Amino acid sequence: MSVMSGMGALHMALLIICLLLAIVSDSESKRNVLLIFGDDAGFQMGAYNNTACKTPNFDKLAARSVVFKHGYTSVSSCSPSRSVLLTGLPQHQNGMYGLQHEPHHFSTMNSVKSLPVILHKAGIRTGIIGKKHVAPDTVYKFDYEQTEENNDLNQVGRNITYMRNYVRHFLQQKDDRPFFLYLAFHDPHRCSNIPLYGQFCERFGNRQPGMGVIPDWTPAYYKPEDVEVPYFLPDTLTTRQDLANMYTTYSRMDQGIGLFLSELEAAGHMNDTLILYTADNGIPFPGAKTNLYDPGMGEPMMISSPLHREFWGTVSDALASTMDFTPTILDWFGVNYPQYNMLGKKVKLTGKSLLPVTVNPDTTADNFTYVFSSHDLHEVTMYYPMRVLRTKTWKLIHNLNFEAPYPIASDCYQAPSYLEIINKTMAGQKTGWFKDLEHYYYRDQWELFNTESDPMELHNLANASEYSDVFTNMQTTLLTWLNVTNDPWICSPTGVLEGETCMTLFNSARVFGRERSCTQNLRPGS
Repeated sequence: MSVMSGMGALHMALLIICLLLAIVSDSESKRNVLLIFGDDAGFQMGAYNNTACKTPNFDKLAARSVVFKHGYTSVSSCSPSRSVLLTGLPQHQNGMYGLQHEPHHFSTMNSVKSLPVILHKAGIRTGIIGKKHVAPDTVYKFDYEQTEENNDLNQVGRNITYMRNYVRHFLQQKDDRPFFLYLAFHDPHRCSNIPLYGQFCERFGNRQPGMGVIPDWTPAYYKPEDVEVPYFLPDTLTTRQDLANMYTTYSRMDQGIGLFLSELEAAGHMNDTLILYTADNGIPFPGAKTNLYDPGMGEPMMISSPLHREFWGTVSDALASTMDFTPTILDWFGVNYPQYNMLGKKVKLTGKSLLPVTVNPDTTADNFTYVFSSHDLHEVTMYYPMRVLRTKTWKLIHNLNFEAPYPIASDCYQAPSYLEIINKTMAGQKTGWFKDLEHYYYRDQWELFNTESDPMELHNLANASEYSDVFTNMQTTLLTWLNVTNDPWICSPTGVLEGETCMTLFNSARVFGRERSCTQNLRPGS
């Protein structure tokens, strides 16, 4: 072979290598995000060992994801939870203290920098399809918006064919920018204000007379005896029927997941898109939604990274929060969080990126051993601030308005399962519930639970001398976080914040002999 032909072969080999490197580099540079969000959705899926509720598409997503065993919401209420998801800031810091819609009318502070706005400035195309439920629009501005603000909420949040068409439209737009697409279901939220469709709108679009048609949904129906009753609900026929109705809406959401992922694949983006799933708060039943006990705070959570398929289908013990989603998505895109001040203090994220878990699901890094939660209101009349620190073994809850009865969200009150508890209690009958109404309504100011030995969170150890070190250390950690996040309630309930100092109000009920009687341990309902 001549020198010239040898050189030609070398040049050809180098050219092929360069082309391959360019293809790999281009593939790695095209990073997108699909964030899927459930509305009052819980663990009713095979991926979380519920074999009664059939969710093949959720299970397929879990099989290509790292599934978090300890995923938690940062606040167990709809609008505040969405605000944290999209800002990375706890609700007491971003200002979305309660529900956005009238008459509640809560709104995030105008100066907050949200995820879609940050990404847009970084050259990333942003879109939302489904339930938005946060304000103001200037803070939560997306490039592409199909929400309840310009559609019927049930159509854009429950009609999976309608939603799929918008997904297709978004993905087929001629735009070479990377994208962030946020799909927010309205299922399985109750729709008690439309009795025609059933408690969970489970009849909406089911092809029965007057119910309309969702072409891509084949409803799955369940009998009361089919369902799994979680420990925090009474095992009665009423509860079982309530759960069965909810299960049907899971089939709609699950089939929607399948449709959306098929659209992503058809658009050629399954191999360059980070897919995340979680929900806003616990299911709309007594003891769950709006509560920061585990049934209200715990959330399904999974992340599928196309770059680390070797860890798909694994379960991680790392603790994760919805407050971690903004840092995770910024990390995926390589976008820095902007520097700015609010109320005279520098704003910084206290959540962490979850991407390290996609590389090492068994991580034991310190920042994966705890999470915080913070709740102030749900509806405007439901003032019950709570601050929470959760570790793998312990949970500390500070109930700031503990002298008042715990408020009940209107949709949860309308739940047949909750009304049955009230009616039986009023009639002096056994409820079959794991606690009684007195201890559900009236809670201690501080609650400390060992969640390993007491997973139902029934035995408050806050006043137990043998756990005083645990209690004090967790109080200190929680207080540090409240300081960093500029919590306006940091001095409550016994003080008022003046400048940087908590000034006493001398208002303890004990001082005036008005301390209510309460037992240290919650007793099961009789």
